[in-house]
Amino acid sequence: MPKIKPSKGAPYARILGVGGYRPTRVVPNEVILEKIDSSDEWIRSRSGIETRHWANAEETVAAMSVEASGKAIADAGVSAEQIGAVIVSTVTHFKQTPAVATEIADKLGTAKAAAFDISAGCAGFGYGLTLAKGMIVEGSAEYVLVIGVERLSDLTDLEDRATAFLFGDGAGAVVVGPATEPGIGPTVWGSEGDKSETIKQTVPWTDYREGEVERFPAITQEGQAVFRWAVFEMAKVAKEALEVAGLSPDELDVFIPHQANERIIDSMVKTLKLPESVTVARDVRTTGNTSAASIPLAMERLLATGEAKSGDTALVIGFGAGLAYAATVVTLP
Repeated sequence: MPKIKPSKGAPYARILGVGGYRPTRVVPNEVILEKIDSSDEWIRSRSGIETRHWANAEETVAAMSVEASGKAIADAGVSAEQIGAVIVSTVTHFKQTPAVATEIADKLGTAKAAAFDISAGCAGFGYGLTLAKGMIVEGSAEYVLVIGVERLSDLTDLEDRATAFLFGDGAGAVVVGPATEPGIGPTVWGSEGDKSETIKQTVPWTDYREGEVERFPAITQEGQAVFRWAVFEMAKVAKEALEVAGLSPDELDVFIPHQANERIIDSMVKTLKLPESVTVARDVRTTGNTSAASIPLAMERLLATGEAKSGDTALVIGFGAGLAYAATVVTLP
């Protein structure tokens, strides 16, 4: 039997460029309060959210992704033709097939790049990053575009007091490429399907199609259960990601958790005992929870504002529906 030749990939991979896109419409809490019995003070105290962005008809999942990806490709100093694969994490592309990644790859002008979508909720960016790293080290692609994108306003029940204020829209993208030293650490990931009912779509699409329900499907969650899980269990995952990367909290420069809720972020910082020298992403205040897009959007903003710089060591962790999670340590582009 003939032997299969081993793959010839790069020794390591790292993030080379990042880009983001936020819809033009900024929605303050006052707009949310038109539909729910609450207050601006309550929303801020519970979530830290002051504003969020909502997409218009032209700002589709594909359109936002193309804008963010173009910036990431330029930031990485490569061309679209060099992108060998496009991975899109989203739960708000409402066509089952084809994958929106194929449309994005074509609009960007890639040379027939491999393209596919993944559905891992708020953990999706971490999942995509891990897949991209594997492709580059294995040798199936030299450069991989990883996109997190959501139009969660389409799945928001504006009359649900527990979730109406949480969600925003946007796209974040990174280009992952070859490196001569480690730039993306080992990933600690998994899921707890026994808790999947705590964050879910209210009803299947088929129920709405067949007229069994009048209200369009939306995202709902059990807030307290999710909070406890995120604070206690995800702090353990974050610690493990540091350990497998061979780092201590004191060696971190930046912490970029999923931008779900500022109370969760604060609690994780405390549990992890991060020193004050660590920059903590708080993009949730003005962007809201954008699920798979939240980590790359937060990363892009930190670099753009100078709060973080190229070469910084960052711990990133995403967690949400499923309940799926993924954490790793990266070198910022």
